[in-house]
Amino acid sequence: ARSLDESGYEGALIATGKAWEDAWITASALLPFTSRLKFLVAVRPGLMSPTLSARMAATFDRLSGGRLLVNVVTGGDKAELAGDGLFLDHDERYELTDEFLEVWRQTAGGGKAYLRGRHLKVEGAEILFPTVQSPHPPLYFGGSSDAALRVAAKHIDVYLSWGEPIVAVAEKIGRMKALAAEQGRTIEFGIRLHVIVRETEAEAWEAADSLIRYLDDDAIAAAAKRFAAADSEGQRRMTELHRGSRDSLVVGPNLWSGVGLVRGGAGTALVGSAASVAERIREYAALGIDTFILSGYPHLEEANRVAELLFPLLLVEKGSASAPKPRLTVG
Repeated sequence: ARSLDESGYEGALIATGKAWEDAWITASALLPFTSRLKFLVAVRPGLMSPTLSARMAATFDRLSGGRLLVNVVTGGDKAELAGDGLFLDHDERYELTDEFLEVWRQTAGGGKAYLRGRHLKVEGAEILFPTVQSPHPPLYFGGSSDAALRVAAKHIDVYLSWGEPIVAVAEKIGRMKALAAEQGRTIEFGIRLHVIVRETEAEAWEAADSLIRYLDDDAIAAAAKRFAAADSEGQRRMTELHRGSRDSLVVGPNLWSGVGLVRGGAGTALVGSAASVAERIREYAALGIDTFILSGYPHLEEANRVAELLFPLLLVEKGSASAPKPRLTVG
C-alpha cells in the first residue's frame, strides 16, 4: 500500500469474497499507512443491509478524508452465495441490487428512504453523519447481462468491463450510453485488466508463458467446469475468449487470455513492451474509458514495474486535451 501510495496509482481495488480477508477491515487498516491512495471497497446486495453499508461508507469516507470508492458486487458464484445465505437466481439478484441501490443512494446522499420492494422493505432509513464526497462516494459496478446493464444505467457512476477485445468493449459502451440516456443520466467507464509489461516484446511474452507453464490439462478442465457452473454473463464472455484451450490465447493486439484458463473473473492481460501496452491503453481510452484497474503477478513486483515502465508514457500526456491522463488503479 505504501508503494502504491508513492508511485502514482490513484487507488486500489480490495478483493471481496470467501477467498479473501474482509475488504472493509483490510482497507480501514491501511488508511494510517497511506495519504492519497483511494480504496475501492465492495458493498454486497443481499449480504448487507443497504442502510448499514451506507453508514459504513460514510464513516470510511469521513475518516479517510474522502478516499472511498464503492464497488457494487452482485455476485455470480451460486455456490459461494448459497454459503452466505443468498438463494436468489440471476435476475432476482439484480432486482435486489436495484432495490438496494435505491435505498443506498438516498441515504448516503443525505435523504430518508422508504421502500416496499419485492426483496427489501425499509421505513425511514437514514444515516446521520454525512459523507465527505457529494452526493456520496462514487459507485463502481461491472456486469454484462441485460439485467446488470439496466441496473448500471439507473444507478452507477462508473461502469466497469473486463478486458475484452476493443470491438466488444466498444459495443458494450454504446449499449450502456444508450441505456443511461433513457434514464436521463451519463456515466463514466472503466476496464479491469492484468498487465505483463517488460522492456521488450519478447521478454513480456516469455513472462506470460511462464505464468501458465505448469498448468496441466486436468487443472484447466477443473476450472472450466467451475466456470460453467456460474451464472455470470461476464464469466461466460471471458471463457468464450479461450474456450479452455491453450491454442488460441492471443485474442487481440497484445491481449492475452491465458490468465483466464484457471482464474475466474478478469481473465485477460495486456502483454508487451511499455510502448505497445501504452498504445493499447490509449485505444481503450479513445472509446471513452478513463479508469484502468490493473493487476499482475506477483502484485507488488508487477505494480512497481508498471509504474516504472508504463507510467512515464501515459502521465507525460497529462497536459494534452486529446489524450487525457487515465486513472490507474491496482486490483
